[in-house]
Order: sequence, then structure tokens, then C-alpha cells
Amino acid sequence: MQSPMAPTPIRSLEDALERCQNLGMRLSRQRRYILELLWNAKEHLSAREIYDRLSRQGCDIGHTSVYQNLEALSEQGIIECVERSDGRLYGHISDAHSHVNCVDTQQIIDIHVELPEALIQQVEAQTGTKITEYRVDFFGVRQSEQS
Repeated sequence: MQSPMAPTPIRSLEDALERCQNLGMRLSRQRRYILELLWNAKEHLSAREIYDRLSRQGCDIGHTSVYQNLEALSEQGIIECVERSDGRLYGHISDAHSHVNCVDTQQIIDIHVELPEALIQQVEAQTGTKITEYRVDFFGVRQSEQS
């Protein structure tokens, strides 16, 4: 569910690049590298992991540039920044979505969940608020192939 004033969701690399342009952000080679990596990886990565992967791919980018670009992109809502006790992780989906936190692998899996209308109404009644958007965090362990 989206509020009326919210910008259109970013659901593709093209959407992300377009949002940068609409906001007047320069689409530097380094910024493109980061966006392409996050969209292709489809997982949450630390700034260090992003730097390491880009370096292995032969991309010419420095540590500082990675951090500055991640900060700018997350501040503008183009990418997601998840605060964890062990640092920040960055992901490619910026619109409202939920997470499954895998406690054994430390992986965060993006998932779109639609809660039943009755549950939303119950939350609204209990809190006196009008729910316009929600995110749910699930926690679990990976199920083995044998279970």
C-alpha cells in the first residue's frame, strides 16, 4: 500500500537510473557500477562487499567513492540501507517491502507481503492511526533439503 504523495516505486535498474536523473544526480561511471551490481546481485551487501566485488570485476572505483555513492543513493531513496548491529547493508529494492532475516546465514531476503485487510484494520483500531505502508521483519533459519 502506497501513500498518495510517494514517488513511483523503483523496480528495475532503469527505474533507478531514471530517478537519479529526475533528482538531478550525476550518473557517474562509479554510481552506475554500484547500481548495476546491486540490481544484478539481488542481495543485501556491505560497502566493503560492494567494493570487493567491483574491484574483482575490474571496475575502477575507490573505497571513498563507494561509501559516498551508497550514502547519496540511500539518502535519496534510490537504494535501501538496512542498519544492523554489525554495520549497514545495501539492497536494490527501495519501495515498501518486508524482510526474512536468516539467523544462521545472516542473509536478508526481500519479500513482498500483503497483510489481510482485517489485520490492518485491527492495527488501525488499536493505535488510532491510518496505515499507509508497512514492513514486516521475519526471522528464521534455513531449512535443509532433507527436512
